[in-house]
Amino acid sequence: MMYALLTVPFLVIAAVVTVATARRPGFVARMRASVWTALVLLVLTAIFDNVMIAADLFTYPEHLISGIRIGLAPIEDFSYPLAAAFLVPAIRCLLTPRRAGEPS
Repeated sequence: MMYALLTVPFLVIAAVVTVATARRPGFVARMRASVWTALVLLVLTAIFDNVMIAADLFTYPEHLISGIRIGLAPIEDFSYPLAAAFLVPAIRCLLTPRRAGEPS
């Protein structure tokens, strides 16, 4: 179950950075966009991971995965696009300078 443990820091960092943007303007719209982005990325991950695994481009050692799969793809593969869908917009938000008059 090593791959599952590797995903934890990515998901925690994504959650912490996303929550840090909660008081910034446009948070709700950003979350809505992140949810839609996450859904699209998860569907694409399911499709293309299954195709690549079926084509024998790579494999996962059974003792390093949780055993939960979506098709041929281990569930752990889905954590990275999920984290990215929330982390990238949150980082951009934090790196964007605040305008004069915006609440802190």
